[in-house]
Amino acid sequence: MLSRSSTCMGVAKEVLHGAEARSRMLVGVNRIADAVAVTMGPKGRNVVIEQSFGSPKVTKDGVTVAKAIDLPDKMQNVGAALIKQVASKTNDIAGDGTTTSTVLARAIYREGCKAVAAGMNPMDLKRGIDAAVKVVMDELKARAQPISTAQEIQQVATIAANGDKTIGSLIAEAFEKVGKDGTITVSDGKTMEHQLEVVEGMQFNRGYISPYFITNNKTQSVEFENPLILVHEKKISSIQSILPVLEYVVKLQRPLLIIAEDVDGEALATLVVNKLRGGLKVCAVKAPGFGDNRKSQMQDIATVCGCEVVSEDTGTKLSDDFDPALLGSCKSVSVKKDDTIILDGAGSREEVDDRCETLRDAIENTSSEYEKDKLKERLAKMSGGVAVIKVGGSSEVEVSEVKDRLNDALNATKAAVEEGIVPGGGAALLRASKKLDDMKLDNFDQEVGCNIIRSACKQPCKTIVENAGEEGAVVVQKLLSDDHYHKGYNAQTSEYVDMLQQGIVDPTKVVRTALADAASIASLMTTTETVICDLPEKEKSSSAPDMSGMGGMGGMGGMM
Repeated sequence: MLSRSSTCMGVAKEVLHGAEARSRMLVGVNRIADAVAVTMGPKGRNVVIEQSFGSPKVTKDGVTVAKAIDLPDKMQNVGAALIKQVASKTNDIAGDGTTTSTVLARAIYREGCKAVAAGMNPMDLKRGIDAAVKVVMDELKARAQPISTAQEIQQVATIAANGDKTIGSLIAEAFEKVGKDGTITVSDGKTMEHQLEVVEGMQFNRGYISPYFITNNKTQSVEFENPLILVHEKKISSIQSILPVLEYVVKLQRPLLIIAEDVDGEALATLVVNKLRGGLKVCAVKAPGFGDNRKSQMQDIATVCGCEVVSEDTGTKLSDDFDPALLGSCKSVSVKKDDTIILDGAGSREEVDDRCETLRDAIENTSSEYEKDKLKERLAKMSGGVAVIKVGGSSEVEVSEVKDRLNDALNATKAAVEEGIVPGGGAALLRASKKLDDMKLDNFDQEVGCNIIRSACKQPCKTIVENAGEEGAVVVQKLLSDDHYHKGYNAQTSEYVDMLQQGIVDPTKVVRTALADAASIASLMTTTETVICDLPEKEKSSSAPDMSGMGGMGGMGGMM
């Protein structure tokens, strides 16, 4: 249908309907997917991204590539933005699989557009897609194999790092040292080689209260060296209640980390303003947990940091003559949107060990499974320490590229420990899609939706094979004709192998999340009938001066 323009709040809008709207979005989807798909598999290529500051970024990380793309055509950019959302959501939940989710989303949406154009009911298509996705996901979960050994962890990490065995070994060693419940972080090293260092520390799942506290825009985090730490049991709303602490911190010129039930109102506003204008290094974080569990976790943090919890129960308060001994400290702290890592706290080793022993006794004595799990989680955070992988390299660009792959591998490994593994190289989705042959649906349009998922499940394997320079369709057909569940294609050696035996595996959570997120967004896009976006602003062209008055100059021809 032809586009129309409308105005809203003084801004002209372009409105597209039906097939034209979907096809314009599909162009944007293809632009993103084409750029992301080249990074897939062991023989995937790098993507170079220009940056507004510093040198260009070289990466094979799907979500990084997707986020870097903005298209000039507003309608196409709507499609591109929705696909970016798929990659971001998969990254947030599973930490890896962003390229897979992008490839799947494009395949589902492309086939969905064709089906709607052929007269299928979009809502029935969506019902068929949703039903098929559930069957495939159930099959993936049923076939998942748990992992526990260092060798299995190394295999998962190596595959997620695009076949880099050095990264795989580092991550396996880190897991061995801090355990599956321990904390592993990645930072820039100062040498040519990668290094693994285990430091005393703890992590909890709460981030900064306000993004205005951020000190490192590149990593979107707050990073302090040698900060003072205040642990406050109650909500802080008035700046007066913590003024003595702020005055003390300013005098010492050290950063301050505030961990409290909440910080809001005047207190939060004053902290933010002083951070932005006055250069006060401060960050406020909500305490983890709820109710009595929160009190216990705050005491854990206080023990690690060598401070006291400011609490009515203990009678401690922040008066004008407050005791600086109430404050704790640590070597460094890193606060992100959803988590905080405290490294090398100032608490005494004896007190930390005593606290851990108390937790072990509580685990033995409790009969509640829920309570036992919470206590084990607290014990792991206090006793496990933090493994820091320091990335080496000869240039900033190289270090940045390796860090991207290391973070992907780390997230994939955590996901594998959580939900197990399935054959890699796209083989798991191929095998799981065969379960769709037995599906019974209500009508033909829903069956077409099911077929869309069957077709989409071939795409990851096909893309990996094509990036290796082989014929994807031929390999996919050969694998589907073989009933061996673990059989797949090793794109590195161009051989058909048992994927589990060869260590070519994917975390179940990553594959499952990639399919669920891709189908969710792509099916909604398929049911879209109208797209509205801003019309591009017309450039003001400077009008040429009127030359009509100079017509008589033609007579100058006689001078020749």
